[in-house]
Amino acid sequence: MKILQLHVDYVEYEPIQVESSVYEEVEKKTYRVDDALLLLVSVEKDDDEGLVGEVVKDSIDFMNRMKINKLVLYPYAHLSTELAPPLKAFNIIKKMKEEASSNNVEVYSAPFGWNKRLVIAVKGHPLAEQLKNYSGRPQSREETVSKALLMEEKLKSYWFILTPEGGMIPVEEFDFTSHRNLEYLTRYEIAKSRAVLEQPPHVQLMRKLKIADYESGSDPGNMRWLPKGRLIKSLLEQYVTSKVIEYGGVEVETPIMYDMHHPSLEKYLHRFPARQYIIRTEDKEYFLRFAACFGQFLMASDMVLSYRHLPFWLYELTRYSFRREKSGELAGLRRLRAFTMPDVHAFVKDIEQAKSEMKKRLKLSLEVLEGVGLTRDDVEMAIRFTREFYEENREFIYELVKSFGKPVLAEMWDERFFYFVLKWEFNFIDGQRKAAALSTDQIDVENARQYNITYVDEDGVEKYPIILHCSPSGAIERVIYALLEKAYFTMEKGGKPMLPVWLSPTQVRLIPIAERHLHDCMNIMAKLEEEQIRVDLDDREETVDKKIMEAESEWIPYIVVFGDKEKEKGELAVRVRETGRIEYMKLEKLIEEVRKHNSGKPFKPLSLPKLLSKRPSFK
Repeated sequence: MKILQLHVDYVEYEPIQVESSVYEEVEKKTYRVDDALLLLVSVEKDDDEGLVGEVVKDSIDFMNRMKINKLVLYPYAHLSTELAPPLKAFNIIKKMKEEASSNNVEVYSAPFGWNKRLVIAVKGHPLAEQLKNYSGRPQSREETVSKALLMEEKLKSYWFILTPEGGMIPVEEFDFTSHRNLEYLTRYEIAKSRAVLEQPPHVQLMRKLKIADYESGSDPGNMRWLPKGRLIKSLLEQYVTSKVIEYGGVEVETPIMYDMHHPSLEKYLHRFPARQYIIRTEDKEYFLRFAACFGQFLMASDMVLSYRHLPFWLYELTRYSFRREKSGELAGLRRLRAFTMPDVHAFVKDIEQAKSEMKKRLKLSLEVLEGVGLTRDDVEMAIRFTREFYEENREFIYELVKSFGKPVLAEMWDERFFYFVLKWEFNFIDGQRKAAALSTDQIDVENARQYNITYVDEDGVEKYPIILHCSPSGAIERVIYALLEKAYFTMEKGGKPMLPVWLSPTQVRLIPIAERHLHDCMNIMAKLEEEQIRVDLDDREETVDKKIMEAESEWIPYIVVFGDKEKEKGELAVRVRETGRIEYMKLEKLIEEVRKHNSGKPFKPLSLPKLLSKRPSFK
């Protein structure tokens, strides 16, 4: 049973016409209920009346918390593709009404079997919209579902806002007036709905800039990367890897496919909330990895570690990790089924060393995001922990919040089901007001024992380390998504969107005014290339205005139009995208400007012909 739970100022519904063989007799008029809990209910084929008690109890608990006493049940077939037969659905909803009424709740029920006009006004607090899933459905052999994924839908969460000053405020009491993106994150996380109803803004941009596109010949969520996109992706991969190695990461490479019934892997598979790609052979089942954990942990279990080696860092940039996300949740580069994940695990002695190391990794993650072109203002932090860990490590948790410097969303659980006791993440809020996790870190207290990873302590005794799981940037594809969505916000404000100069496929575009200027432009291009600047030359038989317009549409940071005047003066007329002005400068000054942006970042040439007349068109 799937339920969209809405706390509403009011709901109005009006029966229009019968649309089912099973329907209730009802007067055709407008019905209105004010200040109520509205349940849009989809009854599924495997549901039974045993779920009714759980649904009603959850609803009444929420109503008591919100101090409301009106419940509206609304049959709603659009949340599921596996609907129960009409008579079964009608009887279960009728049972829900009876159960709620017996608990002194004022219950209203929209008529079953009718096409209805529906008008609702949802309240503004973060708990007002929540997607609920209730199921007693047996697990199918066709889909091996992680127990953690099933448990994630049932765990009871307590939601708070933690402040850098040490406050812990229930989300319904926090004033979000100056923290709108934090409010969007809070709504998104509590609703637990990842469904996408419309195309995110970055999808049009990734296509327009010839970065990436959907691949119809593959499974949805597996993208094709065009030359410009491959360059951007490769530069980000190199940058993140260099930062991790600078931090101390030891780079390795591990397989992408693992035995589902390997004694160490099988349990972990069910402790991680992700859907898997399964590959079946004659006598075995394999799954495609969804992180680098499996290979790194098996490698670590064969290592000889001493307390003197700790903390010790294993790192892999997985190309690719795989998660078989629901098709309705796939959205451009925000949520994929195949993605590139920088994954660095730290093996530490104890919880005190874990806390010390996590603070360093939080700093590393902030540096990485700022290095790729995002700031703290672009992200919101969420932190999740067990109640026991919070009570024993409250000061440490607030140190993390203080390091971030803004209020953060906190989710607390009464018990630990997952392998970690604490997890934090940075989230980007996009043009659809949806959140996507970027950087993250976790304190894992379980897997060292599961994989038999040990170290010899100074007393000569073998002990199990604690493991930290960190991705300092999050998936590389998501970084590109965030940069494109950030550029979209710039467009919305009337500005010129652009990528960071060091990531721009073409950094300088040369446009000769006439054919006689082509030779001079070739010489300028050679000098720029010597300085590791990506430069190309528009030698096509088009007007200068059209060439400038197309260069602008490609978001090229520096456009140089070269003619007789520039040759005579020895200065270049440079259109600088960042300022929107035409600036006159010597070639040396242009080189200095671009190198300033490239400083400390990796460099790769663009693998396309330098002359635009030689380039094919990618669709």
